[in-house]
Amino acid sequence: MRTDFPFFDSRTDDPNLVYLDNAATTQKPRCVLEALQNYYCRTNANVHRGAHRTSRLATESHEEARRCVSQFLHAASEKEVLFTSGCTDGINLAAQVLSLSGRIREGDEIIVSTDAHHSNIVPWQMLCERVGSKLRVVPLTPDLSFDMTAYADMLSSRTKVVAVPVVSNALGLRLPVEEITRAAKEAGALVLIDGAQAVAHDVVDVQALGCDFFAFSGHKVYGPTGTGVLWGKGELLESLPPWKGGGEMISQVTFPKTTYNKLPFKYEAGTPNIAGNIVLAEALRFVQRVGLSSIREHEEKLMRQLVGGLRELPGVHVLGGDNPHLSSLVSIHVPNVHHYDLGTLLDQMNIAVRTGHHCCQPLMQALGITGTTRYSVAVYNTSEDIHRALNATRRALDMLR
Repeated sequence: MRTDFPFFDSRTDDPNLVYLDNAATTQKPRCVLEALQNYYCRTNANVHRGAHRTSRLATESHEEARRCVSQFLHAASEKEVLFTSGCTDGINLAAQVLSLSGRIREGDEIIVSTDAHHSNIVPWQMLCERVGSKLRVVPLTPDLSFDMTAYADMLSSRTKVVAVPVVSNALGLRLPVEEITRAAKEAGALVLIDGAQAVAHDVVDVQALGCDFFAFSGHKVYGPTGTGVLWGKGELLESLPPWKGGGEMISQVTFPKTTYNKLPFKYEAGTPNIAGNIVLAEALRFVQRVGLSSIREHEEKLMRQLVGGLRELPGVHVLGGDNPHLSSLVSIHVPNVHHYDLGTLLDQMNIAVRTGHHCCQPLMQALGITGTTRYSVAVYNTSEDIHRALNATRRALDMLR
């Protein structure tokens, strides 16, 4: 599998790099890179209204990409798939249109989780500030799980939106999103799921989840940066107003009044990221060819090795290490050792990890720490990668203590 990723072949300066920063972004398989080159070399044209053959080919490829995403998410229709610049953009889109629609009003409540990424906190804070609604935060249990009891107590007729991740990008723990969604729907609330850390590792079925919105980024699932998707239930999207104005999202423009296009174009003003969206679909096809069940099995073996090894290191706190719902990443905290210092030494030993608060400052405040060192695996990582990372971590800690 590693030979499918030119990134590892081309690093003549450090051919033995162990790349364990996959939760931040993944490397790209050869088929994805070739798809990008093929688009710009053979079918580069603007989409949807061109009368010439190249424009038609570009349009067909772009809309085929939408169908590919729809099938990947098990959506009811490709019209429910909105292309965005990433998960953050998708969540902002949802928050903006809900605000513009008047569905969220003064005194209403929006529920988020303590371990949420800033992109699933700040857009809702901004919405609350605009309309006078209240942001409520579900705490974590002692084992760092989403507190379902506290959540159930928060739900009421005032709850209008529940926004949670499938997997915490700072802790690596899977949330019980099916149960969370079910309870929210019983309270009459809309549900947005942040799937950024899920789509490269788990099968996603938005219809089975029962959520109203699902967002993810392309670059975390072997696709290009600047790409992403917001899926929304068709009936809901039809009822909501557009966010951005411009070309493509219109049906007819006159100075007295403009009428808007049908789904999904109503939410895609301007020229889309044509190449990026086409290449994102190729990344999803790559994942499907490998098989998500095979990917998960492989990554679970690596995570057992990684977490087990980290727990054996003296003084290392593996956050959520005892929790059975750990996904494809894990964070550690070492008292009296700064996470940046540890990450810097690991980098000098050719081990790439992520350090800091991981865009989860409220979580770090709740934990009473400033940041962590995060290790995250992907399909191209090996047992030897984990072995080298553990040895390097041990050596680095010996130097720092």
